[in-house]
Amino acid sequence: MIAPSTPTLLGVDVIFVGTVLTGVAAAAVLLAVYAALTVRDPMAKRVRALNARRAELRAGIVKQASRRRSTVVRRTKTTDWLKGALETMKVLQDSQVHAIQRKLAQAGYRNREFAVAVIFARMVLPIVLGLASVIVFYWLELFPDWSSLRRFGGFAGAVILGYKAPELFLSNRATKRTHAIRKGVPDALDLLVICAEAGLTIDAAFNRVARELGRAYPELGDEFALTAIELSFLTERRQAFENFAYRIDLDAIRSVVTTMVQTERYGTPLSSALRVLSAEFRNERMMRAEEKAARLPAIMTIPLILFILPVLFVVILGPAACSISDAFSGDGAVGGGS
Repeated sequence: MIAPSTPTLLGVDVIFVGTVLTGVAAAAVLLAVYAALTVRDPMAKRVRALNARRAELRAGIVKQASRRRSTVVRRTKTTDWLKGALETMKVLQDSQVHAIQRKLAQAGYRNREFAVAVIFARMVLPIVLGLASVIVFYWLELFPDWSSLRRFGGFAGAVILGYKAPELFLSNRATKRTHAIRKGVPDALDLLVICAEAGLTIDAAFNRVARELGRAYPELGDEFALTAIELSFLTERRQAFENFAYRIDLDAIRSVVTTMVQTERYGTPLSSALRVLSAEFRNERMMRAEEKAARLPAIMTIPLILFILPVLFVVILGPAACSISDAFSGDGAVGGGS
């Protein structure tokens, strides 16, 4: 009997798998080196967006009288066409648009007109992916071994994925951005306390915090800079604070906004209130870290059982099993010879 030319494990070519894994590891190393050598300023793109927002607010002040008479929003031709198509099909609801606009703001997208594109994509993607799955499963029959139930499951999964994909994408972006902002809130409040005690106005304090935290927490620095711009240009400062809470889905930010509004209205001391909030948020962050640390043993149980213990058993019992196997094979050979 001819032995196989390459070793196999459970019918899988070990050398081929090792080659693929080596290639993946090499690509990951090259990607890490490229990411380390091409460090970019995280605030460059955000500064351009903030400058655009400043220009928009300045134009709004110049044309304030005309905007009071008519709330005309400049849109692109593509957005106008999409909105007209959705209104024709009676699928564009104001509540739905407002919910998606808030999700876009929380995900870091400033243009509210993207909400129409999201609704249009959520209507078109199920049709496109459903037709693609029908072509793949029923017309071309690329999976002939699949049963009818399995093919229908693939079709239904494609349709559901097409409907949920835009919402899942926005939710994922918003969650990541909110988590990144949450980590920098206590430091931002400490800087606000220092700026308030130094005698800076709220506008200057927000600008200072945005400049200091721009590299460590670029998302939070972006929001503080945008709020400072709106405080300088909007006629109602309360609206700037409300926009700040509108763009960030955090109870901590809503507490800060409430404190800022009360300070603006009643003249209460800002530094003492912010110091109390900062201490509270730091305690909350410490409790979250302790909670994760306490959850770690339970989380590590499954990887320990699946990956670490089998390797440990192989290392410990492998030599003994090989010795026992050699002993029995030797006895068999001696018995057969006699």
